[in-house]
Amino acid sequence: MATLHRWSVMLPAAALLLAAGTVAAADYPTRPIRIIVATAPGGGTDLTGRNVARTMSDLLRHPVIVENRPGAGSATGTDYAARATPDGYTLLVSSASSMVMNGFLYKNLPYDSLRDFVAVGFIAAYPFVLVTRADLPPGNLAEFVQYAKERPGKLTYASPGIGSVQHVWGTILFKSLGLDLLHVPFKGAAFGHQEMLGGRIDAMFDNLSASRPYVESGRMKGLAVSTPRRASQLPAVPTVNETGLGQFDGESWMGMFAPAATPPAMVGKLREIFVEVARDPDFVARINHNGGYVMAIPPQQQQQFLRKEIERWGQLIRKYGVAAN
Repeated sequence: MATLHRWSVMLPAAALLLAAGTVAAADYPTRPIRIIVATAPGGGTDLTGRNVARTMSDLLRHPVIVENRPGAGSATGTDYAARATPDGYTLLVSSASSMVMNGFLYKNLPYDSLRDFVAVGFIAAYPFVLVTRADLPPGNLAEFVQYAKERPGKLTYASPGIGSVQHVWGTILFKSLGLDLLHVPFKGAAFGHQEMLGGRIDAMFDNLSASRPYVESGRMKGLAVSTPRRASQLPAVPTVNETGLGQFDGESWMGMFAPAATPPAMVGKLREIFVEVARDPDFVARINHNGGYVMAIPPQQQQQFLRKEIERWGQLIRKYGVAAN
């Protein structure tokens, strides 16, 4: 009888919470929405977050504010978003680096992507391109592989920091090709670019949107892109796969997330809003202009997509011994 009584109390309480969540979603939004970006202003995640905030604000005719909370890689802001009140008014725009890579690179990470977050929309994906300094002799990937193998440990590759996608994917790519290159982390991709332009860094596996201007102007060489198909922004650059030298399939994506305890009705409302954001012509044009494309992952498949990304890259990180120390 005690067990039955306990359930009789809990069921109405759960029903009330569900009803409250439904009412809140119906009235949403009634106050400003915050989008947490766990990096400093000016980077790719920050620009994406501001793109989303701008379009959401226009569509909802309501304030949507970006709040930067950098620190500890991206762990500080991400953990803050995970612990926020799950009411739909504090969201997180984050990247594959924070939501996928960090869990395998750092011990005692304060958040767990699958446990602490629910995806409400995957925003955009960007190809990567392997670039080298313009005066490096190799002119294609095959020549680069041969050149590097003849100089083990002598060539360098840059990244915007340990644990970044550029670091993780660069290490996986080079090791899968049997190469021994020295990783040189910087505090931001722009510093790596400048060192390459100055002839002090040899290569970088970087976001196409950031590297394209240098390739198009001839200040860097583009040797291969990371996607299964060539990138429309650099159509002359082959994919890694089509060179026959190795296999690589990766796009750097960014998504919008809510705390895991957000009521289902509110999650549904947020996903509906994001569908409208992703259809907005100006939003799509801004993403395309930056070298990416708007992702179209149905709501019912979003958590599955995140889970598969974690499984896939986790296997490769372990296989090739990528570490954050």
